[in-house]
Amino acid sequence: MTAHHRWLFWLALWLPLGAHAQAVELDLEGPIGPAAADYVERGLSHAAKENATLVILRIDTPGGLDASMRAIIKQIIASPVPVVAYVAPSGARAASAGTYIVYAAHITAMAPATSIGAATPVRLGGIGPPTPKGKERKTQKTEQSALERKMINDAVAFIKGLAQMRGRNAEWAEKAVREAATLTAEEALKRKVIDLIATDVGDLLRQLDGRKVQVLGRTLTLDTDGLALERWRPDWRTRLLAVLTDPNVAYILMLLGIYGLLFEFSNPGAVVPGVLGGICLLLALFAFQVLPVNYAGLGLILLGLALMVAEAFVPSFGILGIGGIVAFTLGSILLLDTGVPGFEIQRELILGFAIASGLLLIFGLGLILKARKRPALTGSEEVLQHPAVALEDFQREGWVQVLGERWHAVSDRPVHRGQRLRVTAVEGLTLHVTPIGEENP
Repeated sequence: MTAHHRWLFWLALWLPLGAHAQAVELDLEGPIGPAAADYVERGLSHAAKENATLVILRIDTPGGLDASMRAIIKQIIASPVPVVAYVAPSGARAASAGTYIVYAAHITAMAPATSIGAATPVRLGGIGPPTPKGKERKTQKTEQSALERKMINDAVAFIKGLAQMRGRNAEWAEKAVREAATLTAEEALKRKVIDLIATDVGDLLRQLDGRKVQVLGRTLTLDTDGLALERWRPDWRTRLLAVLTDPNVAYILMLLGIYGLLFEFSNPGAVVPGVLGGICLLLALFAFQVLPVNYAGLGLILLGLALMVAEAFVPSFGILGIGGIVAFTLGSILLLDTGVPGFEIQRELILGFAIASGLLLIFGLGLILKARKRPALTGSEEVLQHPAVALEDFQREGWVQVLGERWHAVSDRPVHRGQRLRVTAVEGLTLHVTPIGEENP
């Protein structure tokens, strides 16, 4: 092979590789939670495996969970592929957790009529105890202020570290955390919070062409002219995780699991309620593992259910049941009271389950009271209260069925198979019967 042929050979190998150069676009929309973190992680891994030139992370979010936000930021910092955070389309926002993610990206851009900011952390843990008076109130206020300062200072240090790493406006980043400051796209560009404004992805790629960027200590020059774009969609695993980690779905699964197991324990051998209840409860526990659960709320829910079940066995005239409904409702409200948009249980859902539980309790109490008022019949007394059915034709002696049991019977009249009989007496294991409607006067 001549030198000319060798050059053509290597050129032929190189051309297909160059033709496959592409940018991967990820859409980070809605509240940021475990599913969003999983989606971004898998998307960045896909871009690295495909040797993508660029990752465009399109953002439109009101915020989200701190743990999920930090997981996304770690993946961006460790990515060997440059990540462009693009707040788009027009009308979108990168609020709260979205602001931190924008600051972590290698390059930042915004579409016209978008906003960024309001990055003050939301305190987790739900509603606190009633406000005390006097000295106790002052002490509690001091403790709350100390906790809030600790959270805010930690968030300020985190976002300022990102700003310094990417060479962005650290002073405004601190204001976004401490004062919930916000900026429009034009203001963000003037204050060096972002690098450019682009009307769409095509405009973004044109402006990025030739720009230098630092990635893992290396300086890369972006070549985005004619770059192909691949939109990386969430797969079935990410979509399933998004459904399971929805607080309302997790809440429903937990209650269905508990009710299913209770029904199985009260009716051993039913099987189906126990199996389905166990599956639902395990899925709910998985969801609560990755969600910021308030365990005081979970404890109140379990206490409420236990009190409602106890009402069926302890004659408390409804006191235990009412207390159980109150505990159940309060626990449901506190369970995921994070204050983060998209990560709270709908009040209508809580009210619906509370009403359903109350109706079940009333129905159960009615059955229990009716059973207590009805005199208990045992042995021969109970048999005398129910009709028998002839299992065969007989003149004097034969077999009949009462309450699902087979009995030896004696009749003073001919009996036909399937005929309904009245039990007139019980002698040991033998019943005295007579056809209904043909009794002796």
